[in-house]
Amino acid sequence: MSAELRPTLDAVEISVRYGGVLANDQVSLRAEPGTIVGLIGPNALTGFTPASGTVRIGDFALNGLPPHKRRHAGLARTWQAGELFTSLSALDNVRVAAEGAGWSALLRDLGGRSSRSRADALMALSRVGLDVVADRATEDLSLGQQKLVGVARALAGDPRVVLLDEPAAGLDTGESRALGRRLLDIASDGTALVLVDHDMDLIFEICDTVYVLDFGKLVATGTPKEIRASERVRAAYLGTSAARIGVK
Repeated sequence: MSAELRPTLDAVEISVRYGGVLANDQVSLRAEPGTIVGLIGPNALTGFTPASGTVRIGDFALNGLPPHKRRHAGLARTWQAGELFTSLSALDNVRVAAEGAGWSALLRDLGGRSSRSRADALMALSRVGLDVVADRATEDLSLGQQKLVGVARALAGDPRVVLLDEPAAGLDTGESRALGRRLLDIASDGTALVLVDHDMDLIFEICDTVYVLDFGKLVATGTPKEIRASERVRAAYLGTSAARIGVK
């Protein structure tokens, strides 16, 4: 689907509490089709943490929906820890997500009674450049490739918006840059990406817009160039906060 036909993600006044700690305080952000939005700070869009505020994809409100229904509505995510089945092939890892019905559906597909999830999975792997290793067990892939399998799982079913949770964690500079190139390719197809990562070089190299949170509050929004030059950001992230996100 072209970018002009895809809906926009709007998160409006999102607040999240963990006991007495206010982790997000009325944070709003927007991710347009075909763009990459960087978020320095935690996100609460996927439905795993109770939150107030409004999350919409186009005209469709996601409030109160559990994560799997948010996925059906077009909002997908990756996991920092990967959450892969390491003994399965890259293809079968993605097929679980493509089918969306768990192990019973996967077993049906492995028995040859369905080809749709296989085609969807191959397409998703192709978008991240891993179709050539589709039949290899994920435990035999490099960490960078495993991260991309996680991205491919999120892409299965062609979601409108993908939230990326620390996809560069543990990667070296070369692997991070390769990941960035793949993410740019994905966005060029019209998918909106929201990138949460501690790799500031990655954030500043590929993002169109960057949102900066400090102690749960939104303190700056702008282009990477504007964020680099922001005195407010420098004030917020010098010292212990800077060490926390890797700002140099």
